[in-house]
Amino acid sequence: MPELRDLPAIDTLLQANELQASIAGHGLQTVKGILRDMQTQMRATKTLPDWADQPAGYAQAVAAALNNSDYTPVFNLSGTIIHTNLGRAVLSEQLWRGIEPLITRPMNLEYDLKAGKRGQRDTVVEARLCRIIGCEAATVVNNCAAALMLVLNTLALSKKVPVSRGELVEIGGSFRLPELMTRAGCELMEVGTTNRTRLSDFANVVDEAAMLLKVHPSNYHIEGFTESVTTSELAQLAQTHNLSSCVDLGSGTLIDLTRFGLPAEPTPQEVLAEGADLVTFSGDKLLGGVQAGIIVGKRELIERIRKNPMKRALRADKITLAVLEATLKIYEDPDSLSDNIPILKIMTRPVAELEQAAQRLKSAFSTNYTCDIERAEAQIGSGALPDKTLPSLALRLRHSSMSAKDISAQLRALPVPVVGRIKDDCVWLDLRCAEPVDELIEQLSRLPQ
Repeated sequence: MPELRDLPAIDTLLQANELQASIAGHGLQTVKGILRDMQTQMRATKTLPDWADQPAGYAQAVAAALNNSDYTPVFNLSGTIIHTNLGRAVLSEQLWRGIEPLITRPMNLEYDLKAGKRGQRDTVVEARLCRIIGCEAATVVNNCAAALMLVLNTLALSKKVPVSRGELVEIGGSFRLPELMTRAGCELMEVGTTNRTRLSDFANVVDEAAMLLKVHPSNYHIEGFTESVTTSELAQLAQTHNLSSCVDLGSGTLIDLTRFGLPAEPTPQEVLAEGADLVTFSGDKLLGGVQAGIIVGKRELIERIRKNPMKRALRADKITLAVLEATLKIYEDPDSLSDNIPILKIMTRPVAELEQAAQRLKSAFSTNYTCDIERAEAQIGSGALPDKTLPSLALRLRHSSMSAKDISAQLRALPVPVVGRIKDDCVWLDLRCAEPVDELIEQLSRLPQ
């Protein structure tokens, strides 16, 4: 058994061949810190493992400590297609390769090549948004919550904004609309009730309001005895009182999803046509691009928003703008969308194709697993179409000696982790996002027997 005096020096361990893979993969300072913490613990407890004087032992311990400590690709078999915790919408490799020169070389981010002087970083994306949506102007920030916060701070700072009680959403991660409005510097006026709000509720307080806001409840759905104010009604009331109106769509999409056999979702084009002055929506989720907050609408209001000092704090970086612009370019050819926007391709995969994948994936499990193919319903996720699901297939897993919790943990511990869900003491692996199948089979074959 090694003694404290036998502990090798940290610098000696860092030069050992056995530690080089961890250093290369995770960084010298990270590995050095873990080694130092290990030996500090050994000295404090005066308890040494058998390998305490061997570099190979430290290498294994460091590798275990670093397991899943970095960002890593995963297989999303959770049954939630646009999963906030798993990176939301995925991008195509072709799109990423296409913008690689913009990311790895200097680009005209804020430089007007014709004039030879500084320009606006939104110019390229704005022009494409205006062509697709038909809006007067557009600007981009780092997410949709930031977009709404910037609109409120610009148009209603230190003033009141009425919102229907039925639209006081929690955006996600415990971020709630009332709290966001407070941080934006405006005062919330709750009108109506949770299930019924009428135009008269807004009319009763419009003289106190700085603007009118409608929030599309994209992450929940109320059924039954309900009533809400339409965009056109709210926009007309705002115009009558010389106020601005804004609709926060949340997820947002630039196309009629029903053309792909998917549930309908309002578009910015439709909302602007109904009279709204501004619309805010996300650049990923249903749009299928990168996380960003997009504000479109009247030029005079967009210019006021651009001049707000908060715009600089919330602005999008060059990678976001490059990905968004490349994604929007695909929307100029609507017939190619289902082939070139991965999230649309995933949502429109026929169940027959999932059946083929299911049969292939079953072969990856040993006889100790019971693997059944079951009908399932996949959620779209990330606050998009909360009351709608898509037909899917799932593998339902059981093991002769492992619990569902243990199976789930083993799946997450694979070199490329597999994230499923537990239901009825079984692990369910939804196959709507199961790509690439060959790589997934290779990972599943590594599971303990």
